[in-house]
Amino acid sequence: MANIQYYDVILKPVITEKSMDLMADKKYTFLVHTEATKNQIREAVEKMFEGTKVKSVNTMNLDGKKKRRGMTFGKTAKTKKAIVQLTEDSKDIELFEGL
Repeated sequence: MANIQYYDVILKPVITEKSMDLMADKKYTFLVHTEATKNQIREAVEKMFEGTKVKSVNTMNLDGKKKRRGMTFGKTAKTKKAIVQLTEDSKDIELFEGL
């Protein structure tokens, strides 16, 4: 397992209609490092966003899609997505404010 620091865990937020609907329930979706564990994701969110307390973390591994260019076939990279549920008294993540 790779030595992953907390600032390397979260790659970028996922902004879709479904993820925006989940924000009403204090659930935020992020693309994370493929080798990150749930505990590492919890620690990264709490350290990167002040005043947040994580209630639970759900993760899903996504395989790369098959792509074709002419006669050659290839695959995109594997990704990992995490849905982070914050506690009721937790502060919201400002990154998603105003979207």
